[in-house]
Amino acid sequence: MLVKTFGAAVQGIDAIIITIEVAVGRGFHYTIVGLPDTAVKESLERVRHALLSSGHELPRHNVVVNLSPADVRKEGAAYDLPIAVGLLAGAEKIQAPQLDCYMIMGELSLDGSVLPIRGVLPMAIAARAAGFKGMILPRDNATEAAVVNNLEVYGVDNLSQVLEFLAGTRDIQPTVVNTRAEFARASCDYDFDFAEVKGQENVKRAFEVACAGGHNILLVGPPGSGKSMMAKRLPSIMPPLSLAEALETTKIHSVAGRLKSGSRLMTRRPFRSPHHTISPVALVGGGSNPLPGEISLAHNGILFLDEFPEFSRSVLEVMRQPLEDRVISVSRARYRVDYPAGFMLVASMNPCPCGYYNHPTRECTCAPGQVSKYLGRISGPLLDRIDIQVEIMPVEIDELASRPTGESSAAIRERVTRAREIQAARFADELNVHCNAQMNSRLLARWCTMDASTTAILKKAIVKYDMSARAYDRILKVARTIADLDGSQDIQAQHISEAVSYRNLDRSSWGKSY
Repeated sequence: MLVKTFGAAVQGIDAIIITIEVAVGRGFHYTIVGLPDTAVKESLERVRHALLSSGHELPRHNVVVNLSPADVRKEGAAYDLPIAVGLLAGAEKIQAPQLDCYMIMGELSLDGSVLPIRGVLPMAIAARAAGFKGMILPRDNATEAAVVNNLEVYGVDNLSQVLEFLAGTRDIQPTVVNTRAEFARASCDYDFDFAEVKGQENVKRAFEVACAGGHNILLVGPPGSGKSMMAKRLPSIMPPLSLAEALETTKIHSVAGRLKSGSRLMTRRPFRSPHHTISPVALVGGGSNPLPGEISLAHNGILFLDEFPEFSRSVLEVMRQPLEDRVISVSRARYRVDYPAGFMLVASMNPCPCGYYNHPTRECTCAPGQVSKYLGRISGPLLDRIDIQVEIMPVEIDELASRPTGESSAAIRERVTRAREIQAARFADELNVHCNAQMNSRLLARWCTMDASTTAILKKAIVKYDMSARAYDRILKVARTIADLDGSQDIQAQHISEAVSYRNLDRSSWGKSY
């Protein structure tokens, strides 16, 4: 007898429907076909013992399990549950009249319990798009899948519950999540606040501009100046995630297996801070079983690279293309996947190996040429892709004690959100352009208009600091963001002057005295 159950396979951050065909006939042989990996091939042994623990036996017949479409690689143990159900239904050990109404996914333990899997959210989205009535999956994954509306999600603990539910002898209540209410309640809840930061007003302003326009930013300062401390507070001043952004971000973390048990929709922008020993594959994604890397886990959020020059050159250079295209394509001999990579890069570094170049009270002990050599670890093309470069100095102890509490993140976030709303209206008709940092040459010419005197200021700065053409475009983008924060239709002289001040490392004199 031929029986079909339905599951899903994740490709990139999306899922496609997989039909598990189970043919039970004469003989005594078990075969799984359809490009399964080792974990899928081993499923029969897990299924055998899970069935025994649940009071059933593996059918003593010839069994062929085909995972269709056959040219899509099937990975992991998530097909255990639909295979087990298909085996019993094919051997006519159970009656399941509504088997084709549900997508079924889950890993089986030897005692028959159903274990959680990864990639549930894109599977649920695919199930709804395919017209399934509901989805049966591990209870630990139920709330994650339940954020998809118009789909009944049934969380189960063991194989027996699934069989009884499909036979109609057990009633399981579907998991319900009020996505919009929970999203609205938790979207502005943050662990850190800029009100806790005393001093560093110029750096706070640079952060505000960066978040308002989605610009990449580099902080250069000695140890103890507060670079990492302030970077951790950046998510608190970024615009709240939209529901669509939250869904896309949650999909990526679901595929990567980074969501905790019982997780629902992500409501905060991600903040990823990998160590400088990270490998290129861990950063961009891939591997034998492809998974998203850190740049994709930071999608719609922040990728913070502390001790920027300490990252290997190969790791830094692989970021050049996703910084421009906001997507990373991972191509290997056996697969090709595309992962979104629309992150805001925030990097920090010491100004020199000893850390005290340009320090107001400490003397730099580096040998001549070491400062420029240290900065040279970061390639010019990569530096050009960082819109804002700011020097930061430590706040004096007396000033720390006397200064009042700083401006709250909520107040800064309100200004940032207003600027982003201006940009959203500006680029409403543009594809894949949502903020000023994403403008191309055509949009720059249209939206970055200046009068003659303002243009002269910019030209003078470009010549004086010997900046590249890409740096010219970066200055225009940052100036456009500063004008949006001021509510100005046109870019004015003060906007250009402030934007030029955020290109500290382009100054010909920087680092040349050592």
